[in-house]
Amino acid sequence: MRGKMTRIMLATMLVGMSLAMPARAQIKANYKQANSLYARTYGKTLPPIGYVEFCARHESDCRSLGASVRAIRLDPARWDLLMQVNGFVNAKIRPVTDMKLYGRPEVWEYPTNAGDCEDYVLLKKRYLEGLGFPAETLLITVVLDEAGAGHAVLMVHTDSGDFVLDNRRDRILPWYKTGYRFLKRQSLKNPTHWVSLTRKGRRAARFFGKN
Repeated sequence: MRGKMTRIMLATMLVGMSLAMPARAQIKANYKQANSLYARTYGKTLPPIGYVEFCARHESDCRSLGASVRAIRLDPARWDLLMQVNGFVNAKIRPVTDMKLYGRPEVWEYPTNAGDCEDYVLLKKRYLEGLGFPAETLLITVVLDEAGAGHAVLMVHTDSGDFVLDNRRDRILPWYKTGYRFLKRQSLKNPTHWVSLTRKGRRAARFFGKN
């Protein structure tokens, strides 16, 4: 009798475990997905030299507003504005290297009709700020593309995650679906400070956008 009871108890435990394991796995998967919505930071790093020189020329565009940092609510109206600005700037600006445009390898500037990746980012950021997006949620971000080349994009910090505006595509993607390796970006707390998006922060500090 005791052996039979033991077998029943063991069977009950196994059934309970089989039901509980998928639940625990789902909780873990949900947590992992929620955690991946936002790019993880790993402390301070050096800003790109192009950004430093840009801020020396446009000091008022780089100052910290001292506002409380919170993700912007991504409602349909704001999503539509992001799509419009991304598509408009991508169509308006002709891609040209800094060397061809300025005779120098690295210049960050607001473009009029031509520029490289950082210039697209700067113009999109300016337009979106003018449309009411908080400056602290529009983060200039440096990445390595699929070929390992330096590139710059605009990361928008929202309550639905971090999204990327890119001059190479009109479609706006979550940061983790771009195929890029993220190196560093502006800090949410102060745009003049930059944070590393990789544990190898010192190495990341050497890269800046090129295309």
